[in-house]
Amino acid sequence: MRNISIGIDVGTQTTRVVVAEFLKGEKNPKIVGVGEVPTLGMRHGYITEFEETVKSIKRAVLEAEKTSGIKIKRAFVSLSGVTLRAVASSGVAIISKADGEVTALDVNKALADCEENLNLNNKKVIQISPLSHRLDGVEVLGRLEGMRGNKLEVKALFVTYSTVHLEDLVTAISRAGVETIDVIPAAVAASYIALSEKQKIVGSALVNIGSETVSLAVFENGSLLSAHTFSIGGADITNDIALGLKIPLENAESFKLGNIDGEHSKKKLDEIIEARFTDIFELLDTHLKKIKRSELLPAGAIFVGGGANTLGLPEFAKEELGLPSTLGTTEIFGSLKTKLRDPSWFTVLGLVVGGRENDNFENGTFGGIFKDLKNTIKGSLKQLMP
Repeated sequence: MRNISIGIDVGTQTTRVVVAEFLKGEKNPKIVGVGEVPTLGMRHGYITEFEETVKSIKRAVLEAEKTSGIKIKRAFVSLSGVTLRAVASSGVAIISKADGEVTALDVNKALADCEENLNLNNKKVIQISPLSHRLDGVEVLGRLEGMRGNKLEVKALFVTYSTVHLEDLVTAISRAGVETIDVIPAAVAASYIALSEKQKIVGSALVNIGSETVSLAVFENGSLLSAHTFSIGGADITNDIALGLKIPLENAESFKLGNIDGEHSKKKLDEIIEARFTDIFELLDTHLKKIKRSELLPAGAIFVGGGANTLGLPEFAKEELGLPSTLGTTEIFGSLKTKLRDPSWFTVLGLVVGGRENDNFENGTFGGIFKDLKNTIKGSLKQLMP
């Protein structure tokens, strides 16, 4: 039986589907099919015109089925809408066993207490990342199960998303004939192929610049430390160039990528791009200050997404953020030359790698949460069916 993994990234501007096969003995997947079509009916990462978005997903899926020869039934899906947030919460559990031995049940009880302390009004938890554990007031590093004590305190990061926006997206993908296995924040998905384990341990920020959103995932000690999405993106830079240089949007997009003609001033183009980047970097740095990591991430900022191709990005980011700044690269293709090396494909490529590798998707935090979500979606799905 073939070991196939499929990712669907429904971006505001483009919907991308990747079909990958994991061959025995091979570390990296072989890409066997792709689909890429313009997205209709979305703004800032959430659906505004349901039927238009369903059509876009169907077309991208069909294209991927044709190129791969595989019928797409299930897939991992990315989230990059503006309602994506991460918030830390603390919880407590009294050890249940008489001899004081900590079990998985105690850890889950403490996590449940964390969740109860959150205000989840109209929001759905899509990912939980434990940040720290204390047993009888003493911090525990590594495995908890098997230790002995009376009181367990847990601090965890909860990534949340608008329940309505999440239901809409999963329902649209279902209407396109595909079951969602699980959802992964876009910047987290891209991190599976753009960040090394060392970068995640020492501290890094993965910044995904989409068309109308910029999503951020901060890592430290090998875990997700923070995640956030901002309602600004590469399209804002294109619009600014079109207005500033009084040129059509198509030309502005080309200029943004460095293809300027002799009639226009590169100095003025740089000024326009830098002005909008200043807005983006201020938002990023304000968030990093909030989590006390401004200028304190040794592995720096790594940029992916279509907007990462913008002229002069790494140099300007380094200056504005006070961090080492680079464009994301990936080793999953070896020496193969392919358009999928472009950072706009990193989210969907990360879905096929991360979704398969992360055991939590099969049995644990993610799977349990998503099972509950699927039950809440069933009702709305029936209403939308013709």
